[in-house]
Amino acid sequence: MTRPTRQRDHDRQRMRDEDADETETDAEEVAGVDADELDPEDFDPEDLTRTADGELIHEETGLIVEEEQIDPGPEWRAFNHSERQSKSRVGAPTTKTMHDKGLTTTIDWKDKDAYGRSISSKKRSQMHRLRKWQERIRTKDAGERNLQFALSEIDRMASALGVPRSVREVASVIYRRALNEDLIRGRSIEGVSTAALYAACRKEGIPRSLEEISDVSRVDRKEIGRTYRYISQELGLEMRPVDPKKYVPRFSSELQLSEEVQSKANEIIETTAEQGLLSGKSPTGYAAAAIYAASLLCNEKKTQREVADVAQVTEVTIRNRYQEQIEAMGIHA
Repeated sequence: MTRPTRQRDHDRQRMRDEDADETETDAEEVAGVDADELDPEDFDPEDLTRTADGELIHEETGLIVEEEQIDPGPEWRAFNHSERQSKSRVGAPTTKTMHDKGLTTTIDWKDKDAYGRSISSKKRSQMHRLRKWQERIRTKDAGERNLQFALSEIDRMASALGVPRSVREVASVIYRRALNEDLIRGRSIEGVSTAALYAACRKEGIPRSLEEISDVSRVDRKEIGRTYRYISQELGLEMRPVDPKKYVPRFSSELQLSEEVQSKANEIIETTAEQGLLSGKSPTGYAAAAIYAASLLCNEKKTQREVADVAQVTEVTIRNRYQEQIEAMGIHA
């Protein structure tokens, strides 16, 4: 007698479920360990495998230690700038260089409508009032006004120094940290923002001397140096000494010197620094003296006054460093 079709389907489903349970139990009991008792931190990194899907799997037990990361990128592809612009559905990225991270709306200063036509005088005055109130309500308290002014100062000085945008971002982050740690109290906003920019330049490997920074700042060199030392110590910035070789390309370019002179100046710095002459010396003065010595050796003579003006150091500094360097190199002047 044949069993009904519904009964046969039920038996097949029950058998499939039993097989699945047995397979799962076998996987859990590999190496005699229950999967619930496994601790991913106890696994040997050599036993972990990264799959094409981005999952991290323990080979022996089959346990998924880390699942696929979420891709925050767009779901579409673009092959050139115009195509990317046309497909993009979002605004500019957030940035630390603005007090509100660039998230608030702004009212355009063009007195035109959506079709590009000029608006009436009545509408113009109305839009002017709206813009004024928009600027006022962007900062809700004194802390935000402080941050807005400081970040605008950093942006102004960074533009004057000609440093890249990455330096501005780092300087803004440093200033925000100083503000959160309440390091601004008792110090001028200009002083702390200038110190943050100086620290960012050093951190990003684009050194600017204190003299160059003070030239574009509204505070004097002494206050910048004092504030910088305080902030770097309190925030634990761990700044390494500036390598004089990083100043050589810029100074040589301003003096219109050849690649041969730059190479020779770097050689002088390396050789003399190995002998311990760099310790305790200003990196700008040291680089300037090496460039002066290299220009003499390569028959592209520049005066001490010319080199001193570019490096913003005194001629006495260049003479002293120059004498030390040529003696260490074994060169007779």
